[in-house]
Amino acid sequence: MNEVLIVLISAAFLSFIIYYFRNSRPSQISSSREEEDRFAVETIVKFIRDSFNEILNTNLYEMNITREEFKKRIHNKNRLRRALKTCTYGDVNAKNYIKDFIKDILIKSYKIDENNINNIICFNRPKDLTLQDKFEILLYHYKKKYGYRAMEVLITENKLDVPKPAGEGVSYVITADDIESLFAEKHRFFVNSFDDKLNIIAQRIYQLYKGHGVIDEIRDMRIDGVSGGVSGIPPTFHEEMGLQKGIPTAASLPSSYDSVWVFFKGKTIHLSFLSFGSESELVRVCKNIYRYNYPGQLSESNGYKVNEMKDGSRVVVVRPPFAESWAFFVRKFDSIEKAEPEELITDRNNEIPITLIKWLVKGCRVTAITGSQGTGKTTLLMAIIKYINPAFTLRIQEMAFELHLRKIYPQRNILTFRETSTISGQEGLDLQKKTDGTVNILGEVATAPVSSWMIQMSQVASMFTIFTHHAKTTENLVKSLRNNLLQTGEFNNEKIAEQQVADIVNFDIHLSKDISGHRYIERITEIIPVENDDYPEIPSIDSENDIKEFLSVTREFYRRMTDRKIFVTKDIVIYENGAYKAVSKPSTAQISGIKENLTDEEKVEFDKYLNTFFPGSESA
Repeated sequence: MNEVLIVLISAAFLSFIIYYFRNSRPSQISSSREEEDRFAVETIVKFIRDSFNEILNTNLYEMNITREEFKKRIHNKNRLRRALKTCTYGDVNAKNYIKDFIKDILIKSYKIDENNINNIICFNRPKDLTLQDKFEILLYHYKKKYGYRAMEVLITENKLDVPKPAGEGVSYVITADDIESLFAEKHRFFVNSFDDKLNIIAQRIYQLYKGHGVIDEIRDMRIDGVSGGVSGIPPTFHEEMGLQKGIPTAASLPSSYDSVWVFFKGKTIHLSFLSFGSESELVRVCKNIYRYNYPGQLSESNGYKVNEMKDGSRVVVVRPPFAESWAFFVRKFDSIEKAEPEELITDRNNEIPITLIKWLVKGCRVTAITGSQGTGKTTLLMAIIKYINPAFTLRIQEMAFELHLRKIYPQRNILTFRETSTISGQEGLDLQKKTDGTVNILGEVATAPVSSWMIQMSQVASMFTIFTHHAKTTENLVKSLRNNLLQTGEFNNEKIAEQQVADIVNFDIHLSKDISGHRYIERITEIIPVENDDYPEIPSIDSENDIKEFLSVTREFYRRMTDRKIFVTKDIVIYENGAYKAVSKPSTAQISGIKENLTDEEKVEFDKYLNTFFPGSESA
């Protein structure tokens, strides 16, 4: 009897155990999944969005609060609303305000503490961190030490801008292996306190909610620029590639949203380990990044926008069908605010070009700064403004505000104009003539109308002009400006237009960069108009010799009408074997023109410079 009872009890207990585990496992799994979902970044972003909406939509009139408290809350709501609107425009102060709000919500409402914060990003398990996690942790700790120079120091200190072999040449790329090895080397020196972890998480949430995705912190750094959507397979190519045999499927290749590039000291570096994650995220960033002061709608019919951000960065956004994919280009100019010519021109004998440029500017010579993109034209232009007489007033005409010279020279009389949808560049130029301007500066001469403005500026209403251009040679510079004048209808005769340009533009400072990204002045060239004032007399035809002379005069006429040179060029300074070399003294006419605008002391100093570096050379 006892044995039967024991068996029954054992069977009942076993049944209870089986029943318990069968019924409790789903709830445990469900609870575990809920916990995972709660700490997923996407879930937190949604909670933060809902929290901000709730704060802004709260009806304060229904709350039983004092008048002082009511005014305080209204003020805070308005401030929050403004910050949410402007933080995406490049306003760092608004961004930090929103991030502080996010941290406050995470702690007070979402109950994030030291025990569960590692569930969001596994700081305590470095092996489980994603590449994006590791990069953002690295950048955060560099930023704690170096501020907005963090990206610059991160790249230079670890030699991440060294060219790597690629195909038939070299490329600049920071790979996943670079980040893995760098994090493995550096992370043991990082002490991730709770505040550090909270700051990193708040930045991640902010960049997905109101920021610019994975480039949000990079955009704020003191680099030359950042772009996205400019490599990889555009979405429109996916179907086409899938139908072609022998071509890898689109899934095995990077997409356009896997494209993040930075422009750093003349080098375009691919951050191949970073991705926006989806096409929708890239589109979101493109739609938000250009909207400061609302320059108009980016649409299929208007497929590009050029604008500036609140911090002065220039932003260009393109979209299909105008471009094959959504893409943006942010060009920053705050990294060069304090640049001196000596910092930009660093090769041996750099005093030769630097001093010559100083005398060209002080001597009020019309000067072009030419070179391809990324050679530092705008940087040099901003630096040499220091040589302009402080008594001179400056008027600048730009397509978008880029130079921001008043930030560099706040004590000078400077005013910048730009073309808008309702005010043409020509109207702005006409207005400049009524604003007491002495020196005119053009940010970039890239179109025919702007070339016409440059010629007008140099002829009337200003003492001299400085501008930038993308010409490869001095001859190309003159001929490009000539062709632009013909396009605008300012001139109908090619020779006269060319003569006009040659008479106005005096010098060309041509910049270049080598494969390593090193920038230098390739040459400083003078443009010398060819004078043809000697006209032969037409003889009376009385003999055979007179006929020969008449034919000679006729031949000379056709030569001058067709092949006669309007101008010649002469290199004054060149870059050779890593050093600058003075090769020819400026022409007598230009030396005289420079001296007319110098003081007696400066004339002595100018003569000393010429005698030191151009001994025995002859002026044209």
